Amino acid sequence: MLDLATIRLGIVGLGYVGLPLAVEFGKKFPTIGLDINATRIRQLQAGTDSTLEVTPEELRQAEHLRYTHHVEDLATCNVYIVTVPTPVDEYKRPDFGPLIGASTTVGRVLEPGAVVIYESTVYPGATEEVCVPILERESGLRFNVDFFAGYSPERINPGDKEHRLTTIRKVTSGSTPAVAEFVDALYRSIITAGTHRATSIRVAEAAKVIENTQRDVNIALVNELALLFNRLGIDTEEVLLAAGSKWNFLPFRPGLVGGHCIGVDPYYLTHKAQQIGYHPEIILAGRRINDGMGAYVVQRVVKLMNQRRIAVMDAKVLILGLTFKENCPDLRNTRVVDIVQEFCDYNAHVEVYDPWVDAREAQHEYGIETIPELIPGRYDAIILAVAHRQFREMGIAQIRALGKPASVLFDVKYLFPAVEVDGRL
Repeated sequence: MLDLATIRLGIVGLGYVGLPLAVEFGKKFPTIGLDINATRIRQLQAGTDSTLEVTPEELRQAEHLRYTHHVEDLATCNVYIVTVPTPVDEYKRPDFGPLIGASTTVGRVLEPGAVVIYESTVYPGATEEVCVPILERESGLRFNVDFFAGYSPERINPGDKEHRLTTIRKVTSGSTPAVAEFVDALYRSIITAGTHRATSIRVAEAAKVIENTQRDVNIALVNELALLFNRLGIDTEEVLLAAGSKWNFLPFRPGLVGGHCIGVDPYYLTHKAQQIGYHPEIILAGRRINDGMGAYVVQRVVKLMNQRRIAVMDAKVLILGLTFKENCPDLRNTRVVDIVQEFCDYNAHVEVYDPWVDAREAQHEYGIETIPELIPGRYDAIILAVAHRQFREMGIAQIRALGKPASVLFDVKYLFPAVEVDGRL
């Protein structure tokens, strides 16, 4: 069995999860970070992280880390950590393409005695049912005889500068008791918050997928309450603040549920549930509610426009914010695109402004051309979709000035008091 003194790490995938991990390990151990995006590798080699999760100084501190997009460079490693995304397809089914590709890559360079650890979010059983057979096939080695596996789910929160990789407790697991101890010791070497060793890989997989499923269901409840309170003529935030005066009331707020985790992970769990003949009612109901919130926002805005005799067709609509959450450039699975599409279906002219977004990425991922600057007095409707600090700093008067005199301002994120906007969730 390996020990920490002899490990040579290979991190497969250098996105929001993989890069912080590679940097922390690269401060202590020989580490190779692999990403198939050659542009990403060049940026990192130049000391720049486009995700803004790691600072140039932190990149410099990882003195044992080097970056590559050449798979053969991984051949010197004996511990591999796979951090590739696990999205869903257009039918909300798990897309294992990136995970299968990464497992194939690792399998081709796998040597006897190696340990392969997965961090990608999957359903319980996927590591051993989907990934391990690929590793065996590509390497010709036998699982738990010639090589071993572990699972330690990522808990990265993009844009959060307080809860970082090292300060969030890490769940670990391994395919044998000895491997479980090795994996736990490996992560303990960088995680100051400590670790929780799960009894099996399946338990660790299940723990990860329900973390975000629980949040998804809670947000769905508050979103449904927002739909109800609007019909009752009650401001949702006022209700939540009043209920929140009790110590154990959970502080969830309504909104668009996007991102790579909350809006995706529940589908992995429901997929596995349906495979074994169980139909998960609450989880899927929550997903339906949350997936429909973009259309609901547009419905509310269109009603407000009609009340002011503003024709929706050919109206100029400004959407402030495109990322899936505030103060980060992450566009993965952003549900703001639902608002854009709904307004386009009304034949409105939609413009999107987001100071955090790479315009080329927005065009590539969603076909959306963001505007480089804001023009006062131009818009019939303005939707505050993401609570970036720049929008808060602009203030209500400057945002109002972007619209025509009779324009509608709808606040999805409670950025301003109810009396200063025309509508909000």
